[in-house]
Amino acid sequence: MESLKDKVAIVGMGCTPFGEFWDKDPVDLIVDASYEAFEDAGVEPKDIQAAWVGYTSADTAMTGIILASALQLQFIPVTRVENACGTGAETIRGAALGLASKAYDLVLAVGWDKLKDAGFGGIGQAFPGKWHPVYGAAPEIGGAVARYALAATRYFSTYGLSPDEGKRLLAQISVKSHYNGARNPKAWLRRQITVEDVLNAPLIAWPLGLLDCCGVNDGASAAILCRTEDARSFRPDGDYITIKGVGIACGPGWGKERTNYSFTTWEETEAAARQVYDMAGIKNPRKELSMAEVHDCFSIAELIAAESLGICEKGRAKEDIQSGAWEQGGEIPINISGGLKSFGHPAGASGGREVYEFYKQFQGKAEDSSRQLKDVRLGLAHNQGGHPGNFVCGITVVGEP
Repeated sequence: MESLKDKVAIVGMGCTPFGEFWDKDPVDLIVDASYEAFEDAGVEPKDIQAAWVGYTSADTAMTGIILASALQLQFIPVTRVENACGTGAETIRGAALGLASKAYDLVLAVGWDKLKDAGFGGIGQAFPGKWHPVYGAAPEIGGAVARYALAATRYFSTYGLSPDEGKRLLAQISVKSHYNGARNPKAWLRRQITVEDVLNAPLIAWPLGLLDCCGVNDGASAAILCRTEDARSFRPDGDYITIKGVGIACGPGWGKERTNYSFTTWEETEAAARQVYDMAGIKNPRKELSMAEVHDCFSIAELIAAESLGICEKGRAKEDIQSGAWEQGGEIPINISGGLKSFGHPAGASGGREVYEFYKQFQGKAEDSSRQLKDVRLGLAHNQGGHPGNFVCGITVVGEP
């Protein structure tokens, strides 16, 4: 299998604020993110030769026509993709492969969702009418939060954490996310919180309370890509990034039915990480990555994702969290953007939004200078869709040219 490493560059990006936008429709969000990317790259919609668009909210759009209509693209290929919360990663992967095949020279990847219009919390159920007793995704039996709660209690038991110790550990993750998000002008929940705030929040599924859970909302992200040999024609200053690796892994789904499922390891994340690390030539992600944006739909998800990605040894997250290793000044900053927890999660847009964070950090253009990391060279964006026992995972690794 031939590697994609450094063959594709991202030369322009855009991202809307994430939030509740009752006065905007999907077209507004697509236009806002895409035109920021066009301006950033110095191109126009007519220059795009092919596009990939991803979203999960099928009630507000249909096919790739939503993108062509919003941007008035003139009879070019537009591919609509959907892979639950890994949808944004899938748009970038498809665009990168289209360029690597040399079918196109300049392409667009857009992810968006308008989930507040659905009128209920969460992203809805998978496999409607099927497997509800064992699948755990139906709203009437707790939704994804129930499965993640099982992961949290199993983690506490496996690694010897008392219930109080475990809850406080997870609370520290949420506190970090909100501290980061409070300084990010495009984040949704820009409010700092304390450990006691998290512990006293309404309980959703023990041990996860309201402030352990991310909220779905509205937003869009966009990326303009070309082959790396053409990148300086768009960014003569070299202010672009290259893709080091992309990976997608879909699990067979048996974890939701296996009585011996561990819950403490994301097998799909491990598989996608192997794909990406092999492609990128990464041997020690903790030492080689400058930062990571991981899928923290719940506080426990950030913890187990970091361990499954090899950023942290399994069972050792406690030491990292308590030492501040994942904070801005720590050894490996995680979710410096605020993550899904504080930034928000319009599922189709999150994968691109994570890459956008690295893109701006690499350029030294974090919207608030207090968020700016130093010496940013290599970053990872991780998304997973579904729930423990039945995941799809998408990972993108990007870095300096």
